[in-house]
Amino acid sequence: MTIRHLKTARSEADRAEDDAKVRAIVEAGLADIAVRGDSAVRDMAVKFDDYAPASYRLSEADINDLMAKVSDRDMADLKFAQDQVRKFAQAQRESMLDIEVEPMPGVILGHKTIPVQSVGCYVPGGKFPMVASAHMSVATASVAKVPRIIACTPPFNGEPNPAVIAAMHLGGAHEIYVLGGIQAVGAMAIGTETIDPVHMLVGPGNAFVAEAKRQLFGRVGIDLFAGPTETMVIADDTVDGELCATDLLGQAEHGYNSPAVLLTNSEKLARETLQEIDRLLTILPTAETAGKSWEDYGEIILCDTYEEMLSVAEDIASEHVQVMTDRDDWFLEHMTCYGALFLGPRTNVANGDKVIGTNHTLPTKKAGRYTGGLWVGKFLKTHSYQKITTDEAAADIGAYGSRLCLLEGFTGHAEQCNIRVRRYGGVNIPYGGPAPYQKPDM
Repeated sequence: MTIRHLKTARSEADRAEDDAKVRAIVEAGLADIAVRGDSAVRDMAVKFDDYAPASYRLSEADINDLMAKVSDRDMADLKFAQDQVRKFAQAQRESMLDIEVEPMPGVILGHKTIPVQSVGCYVPGGKFPMVASAHMSVATASVAKVPRIIACTPPFNGEPNPAVIAAMHLGGAHEIYVLGGIQAVGAMAIGTETIDPVHMLVGPGNAFVAEAKRQLFGRVGIDLFAGPTETMVIADDTVDGELCATDLLGQAEHGYNSPAVLLTNSEKLARETLQEIDRLLTILPTAETAGKSWEDYGEIILCDTYEEMLSVAEDIASEHVQVMTDRDDWFLEHMTCYGALFLGPRTNVANGDKVIGTNHTLPTKKAGRYTGGLWVGKFLKTHSYQKITTDEAAADIGAYGSRLCLLEGFTGHAEQCNIRVRRYGGVNIPYGGPAPYQKPDM
């Protein structure tokens, strides 16, 4: 296998040092919220966002005033995107069925799908107002029929962003707070004097938000670790450098630490892409952010074969994977570790981020190896139940249960079974003894 790096990113050691600093800051912030509640949240909001309103929760009048600032065209576009997300989420929800079976006469087994009872949705917005993230979390939770949905977003240029607030409200949020970062995530999970804690946190965010969710996992559920955006372009010589460069920088502009990787078997394409990135960074309005991200986290990896490209892609397990080759469906068939696939040159990650209908809250930092992205099913819990309806079934199952409990040494467990065998089967078993064995009919 011959794999060459034409451009490398910062070392893993450097990234680990950054992560350690973030962990320490988050740990201290969450501990402060746990002790001082609202006071800690307010201090952090002032420190990090320079934002100190009388109340961080928006009233109904506040929401209406902000929504009135959204133009008719923007509101129509917002509603179109949210409708796309709702339709796909509803189709997913309808695929999840309650079941009930009777594997033997008198034994009923089933499961019910129940919504999580309260969810905190984080919508990023300090650097860019992430309107679409409100559709992905709030609207999807609404489709799942979560009874209490609260949403937090940081102030944008010192005030609530009208479009983000409109998206939250239309999505179905029951409470909206203008709070960002550690203070938002901590307040939703831990609770304060004015914010009741939730059962689950969802939504993407920067490194501090992702780390806060990691530290809070267990106290509350989370959707996944969705940190800084990652993108990978898998391409061959069926496309050109301008297309690849555009797709890489289009995601690198998210932040200063957004990995962007070109994986290709064409050295010509790789070098064209490098040239196009240099050119686009001279005209891209967000070049300061995208350029820094590309400098520190951008990579170009050159492989000999499609099989090598697949192997490298599986190891990286990127959040967004844009595939533009002469065998896109081959990658769809064989790839197993990623957040979401975007297949063919007509498709792009930005459409997935904003409007196409699939959810854009996706796993990062290799989490695609063990989980997919946010979807309506993340807001639902599958709970089993069982019921025995006949004396014969109670005695039959009880006898098996008795012997299997004693096999493990659990006498008290066995007695739970034995008392049923005695009462419903008429069999006299000594306390703590095994139920008699009767060979089943074959």
